[in-house]
Amino acid sequence: MSWDGNGGFPGGKDPQELWSEFRKRMPPWLSKGLLGGVLAVAALVWAATGFYIVNPDEVGVVMRFGRYAYTTTAGPHWHLPYPVETVLRPKVTKVQRTEVGFRTITVGPPARYQSVPAEALMLTGDENIVSCEFIVQYRIRDPVAYLFRVSDPDDAVRAAAEAAMREVVGRHTVDDVLTERKDDVQREARDLLQSILTAYNTGVQVDNVKLQDVVPPEQVIEAFLDVASAREDRERLKNEAEAYANDILPKARGQAKKLVNEAAAYRETKVKRAQGDAARFDALWAEYQQAKDVTRKRLYMEAMSDVLTKVRIVLSEGRSGSSGVLPVLPLGAFAPEGGQKR
Repeated sequence: MSWDGNGGFPGGKDPQELWSEFRKRMPPWLSKGLLGGVLAVAALVWAATGFYIVNPDEVGVVMRFGRYAYTTTAGPHWHLPYPVETVLRPKVTKVQRTEVGFRTITVGPPARYQSVPAEALMLTGDENIVSCEFIVQYRIRDPVAYLFRVSDPDDAVRAAAEAAMREVVGRHTVDDVLTERKDDVQREARDLLQSILTAYNTGVQVDNVKLQDVVPPEQVIEAFLDVASAREDRERLKNEAEAYANDILPKARGQAKKLVNEAAAYRETKVKRAQGDAARFDALWAEYQQAKDVTRKRLYMEAMSDVLTKVRIVLSEGRSGSSGVLPVLPLGAFAPEGGQKR
């Protein structure tokens, strides 16, 4: 078949006239069955387009004329073919990720990132500025709400995460955000973000909020590094002091225990000795009451014996009419140290 010069069919006929002539030339039995067969094949092909498979990590969300109709689970299914029904299959078990304060340019290696200061710069509770770059990991909890309640779920999560982090950072000091309480900041931001997304019925479940890089602005980073170095020195000195205390205190406690035990032993000795002296005096007093003269003489002799053993004794021969020279026997020269013998 060739086209005429005017761009139409041969002889200037339209397609309907050509189809009528084609059917007249066909046998009657063929002209009646061909149209029905074509329509039947077309119907089968159209119906076959309604078959679909939902993977284990997905759910099927069927829409009828653009509105939500029902949800299907994993496995093969059939829906009324387009344009009556269409199906969306979001991955409900996949952990999705959104970045706040930075964007990944290339995953590398090496990875390359681009900072977004408008999202990263935040004001702390003690009126310091920090740059917070973090990621949010989330999953689809309600696929219907996720698909139809929010036009762009990823942007909604990013905007809500930025607002939540700004509020949490504004409740903490710069030291909390940089070093001491980063885990608390992450946990509070996650809880606040989940409450915001739940309030807006986004169908999103927040798994984690992770601070990637928290640094002071470039203009004051050297001062912050000095502060961090001083803080590290403080912790080092504190640890050294605790180690010294852990070494000295047990020794001091042991010495104190030793002194206490020695004092207790000394006290016990003195008490026992005093009790013995008192008992001896009582016994002596009982004897004295029975024989006073004998006891008094014995006590005198014992006292003199004790006294005389501690003095030097000089023996001399007494002669009348002496010329004034005292003859002395030097027994003390032959006595051992500590006392003289008679």
